[in-house]
Amino acid sequence: MRVRIRDVVAPVFWPVHRAIAHGTVQELVAKGGRGSGKSSYISIELVLQLLRHPACHAVVLRKIGGTLRTSVYAQIQWAIGALGLAKQFRCTVSPMECTYLPTGQKILFFGTDDPGKLKSIKVPFGAIGLAWFEELDQFDGPEEVRSVEQSVFRGGSFTLAFKSFNPPASGRSWANRYALEQRPGKLVHHSTYRDLPPAWLGERFLEDAAHLEQTNPTAFRHEYLGEAVGCGTAVFGNIQLQTLTTEQCQSFDRVYHGVDWGWYPDPWAYNAVHYDAARRTLVIFDELTRRRTPNRETARLLLDRGLDRTALLTADAAEPKSCADYRAAGLPCRAAVKGPGSVAAGMKWLQSLNAIIIDPVRCPETAAEFTGYEYLRDVRTGEVTNAWPDADNHHIDAVRYALESVWRRRGS
Repeated sequence: MRVRIRDVVAPVFWPVHRAIAHGTVQELVAKGGRGSGKSSYISIELVLQLLRHPACHAVVLRKIGGTLRTSVYAQIQWAIGALGLAKQFRCTVSPMECTYLPTGQKILFFGTDDPGKLKSIKVPFGAIGLAWFEELDQFDGPEEVRSVEQSVFRGGSFTLAFKSFNPPASGRSWANRYALEQRPGKLVHHSTYRDLPPAWLGERFLEDAAHLEQTNPTAFRHEYLGEAVGCGTAVFGNIQLQTLTTEQCQSFDRVYHGVDWGWYPDPWAYNAVHYDAARRTLVIFDELTRRRTPNRETARLLLDRGLDRTALLTADAAEPKSCADYRAAGLPCRAAVKGPGSVAAGMKWLQSLNAIIIDPVRCPETAAEFTGYEYLRDVRTGEVTNAWPDADNHHIDAVRYALESVWRRRGS
């Protein structure tokens, strides 16, 4: 039976399928809410890639091995059937694997709660080139995932990792932050149930979604739209992640620049922002982050960015010599005015804005800081306090410095 890919893959995933087919993707991070189609798509794509690379095997992983049979194992069986390949695969539970009979290629299933099994993986020929980490956020962190990848991706000329998850509510979740990190060959994709043909979901699913949207909008945004809505402890409730075009960035008529000094382990951080006073909207569209980098080199980075003596550049006043170094390099660097309550005033102004728009592609570290910044909890009672941590806030500080002349005029 010949099956058309477009009949089993939702249109929202067609660009992803094409990018993988062209060989430009080595890692796909697929996130989204309930019914977003990411697991169905990945299971289809994994089988297709297995057939495309006859010397390659696949491994499918979850944190808890006891959940494999009723989740990813069943999902792979569905994909094999949807592609009309049921007669060409043999699937067994013990050992849990699916074998492509024409070549002997295998899809293996493991839980990382038994690391011994992963270390002893053996395939009859070739190498493991495909890995799917389902429910990525359930793993212990990027170190565990990296360790697994290093164990399974040994040998072979082709590797492709799939990582799928429903974003946790907290922006500080390691998986949410990982999705913001950029690297060559990594594609991050977000989908929701609204991207799928309604007939694929059924009336009951759509009715439940509509009911929750009406009765509990925050839960709806988290569960069905896959948004990191926070756990009631987020410092900033006005963050919008939005990819900007080059034309949009070039159209900003008044740009502010901020620098937070650092060396190691705290980094030097720079941001460029635009403030729309009429809409009380801040747009953060550029960032740089460096460690162990002298002032002359970071100054050169900014000069290469196009900053000149007309730029509106404000930096942390804690290092007067660094500000002087920048001025000597040709940058009009002014020191931020510090005093009692200055940090709180700047933070409250940022919180009061209608929106803080951050381009997560151009500014991944800034996006991670703003979305993950949460109020401290009392260590004894666990209650949320009104204090924020003085950590992981380097780009937040750079943005605050950049706009000091604005917020000191009470947001005019």
